[in-house]
Amino acid sequence: MRPKQHETMGSNDLFRARLDQIINIKHELVQLAGAIDWDWIDGEIAPLYSEKGRPGIETRFAIGLLLLKHIYGLSDEGVCERWVYDPYFQHFTGEEFFQHEFAHERSDLSHWRKRLGDKLELLLAESLRVAHASGALRTRDLKRVTVDTTVQPKNISFPTDAKLLHAAINTKSQKL
Repeated sequence: MRPKQHETMGSNDLFRARLDQIINIKHELVQLAGAIDWDWIDGEIAPLYSEKGRPGIETRFAIGLLLLKHIYGLSDEGVCERWVYDPYFQHFTGEEFFQHEFAHERSDLSHWRKRLGDKLELLLAESLRVAHASGALRTRDLKRVTVDTTVQPKNISFPTDAKLLHAAINTKSQKL
């Protein structure tokens, strides 16, 4: 089921710290969060939801965590742990007030990656749009694309002690 839309309170809460009052508005994550079209991403991902079941996690929260994970090279556990004490991470994922506990399970990120499947190119498209709009990416930089295939899995197997031992056992059993 689609998550409920995040409603901002817009007013001060005497007992809670508003993130926009404790963070630097010129910080790179605040600027990036303002440049991303979260509503467009939410609209593109909406068809992935079922009409039944409990409401899902907000799109901005899950997508924001996945982006932060890749921006900072963190694991799922690492991004969830850092989210608890980093107000910039919380702001980036759409929180209005500082939270002292992580509201979801770490495994929710794995479920989100499975749900997204081939929709990950949407994040790439939005990343390129934001980079182009901010001037970090020029139009002429897009004329030629270099694809590095060194990270693709290869069908190469190096001998290990276990493989050599297995081969020796098989050779010996065949001779008997």
